[in-house]
Amino acid sequence: MLWPEAAVRLGTHTPSVTAYVRRVQVDGRALFAKVSLLGLSLVSVLRGTAGGWAQVRAAQAAYQGSPGTLLEREARGLDILREEAGALACRVAGHQCGVLFTEQITGPTLADLLAKEPHRSGELMTRVLVELTGLQRPVVARSVDEVAIVERGIGATFHRKFNGISGPTYLRKAGETGEVLAGVVGRLRRLRPVPAAGLRPVVYGDLKPDHAVFPDGPEGRPVFLDPGLARDRPQTDAAKLISRTVLNLAASSPDRAAAKAVVGGIEVFADAMTADLGPDERAVWIKHLVVLWLMDTTNILSTYLTCPADLPLPEHACQITRQAVAVCTLLDRTTANLLAGTDPRAVWRLALADAAKAADR
Repeated sequence: MLWPEAAVRLGTHTPSVTAYVRRVQVDGRALFAKVSLLGLSLVSVLRGTAGGWAQVRAAQAAYQGSPGTLLEREARGLDILREEAGALACRVAGHQCGVLFTEQITGPTLADLLAKEPHRSGELMTRVLVELTGLQRPVVARSVDEVAIVERGIGATFHRKFNGISGPTYLRKAGETGEVLAGVVGRLRRLRPVPAAGLRPVVYGDLKPDHAVFPDGPEGRPVFLDPGLARDRPQTDAAKLISRTVLNLAASSPDRAAAKAVVGGIEVFADAMTADLGPDERAVWIKHLVVLWLMDTTNILSTYLTCPADLPLPEHACQITRQAVAVCTLLDRTTANLLAGTDPRAVWRLALADAAKAADR
């Protein structure tokens, strides 16, 4: 036991499709407790990927006692961020028996700030990426290579979900929307970039707008949650940040001016990320960015659409499923344009226009 004499009070459950998360208080100290079943998403476990519940329980007992579990690596990633990369990250309060305890960070998330101050979207998104530049220090790369969470990468998740054997069966669970997604997946499989030569940079890996918290408000430094540190393509973090920001737009249905401001901020953000590139290099960078953006959106949208009924979804996920047609239109049009050989910079502009439309209902 981590705190054998402490008074422990269970708080509310935080709905998630990946892990079981709950607020707890230990002697009045506010923490989050997280449990990962076999390192898989809860959706996969409930679908029977790892067998029946008796099999899952038996396998979990062995899994949580083995070295290198997902939450063990996540805990190490938080330490690497804070101690070696110079970023602010929530502190690990303990890790035992397959449960990771982290301190609660209060304050608006990047998602909250983008909704409240859409005209600052480009600035805020850029600042979040700049805060993570310390990930490229050699000492960080050496540490991350020992604990990388490669299985949660955009490309790895896409390949696992949509392989040639189980992919079509999986998408049929999404009904009519699944038919559109099947076409999108087929194009994305053809658009996947060839493996990059040499070592890839270290990336945060799970840079969602909800994983950057601003305890001191928008003028302060962000504190990071739930990292998935690994080596991947340099566009990875920007792609996930854009993907989830666009989905949040679709879910929240802001007024037209706010949606336009956020989409304009995304363009400013991408311009900042490519400021040092020549025209041809920027075109290639943008193409890879868009492909990873669409892969991530396809990954999470398909998860939401096929989620078992007995798993509570976060409210924003329910709202995204109600906007599935608009999101699929963006995915369908953009993948078709890319596969047709349209200039990536033109595809990028068209995709952003469709992102604004997806939020306008």
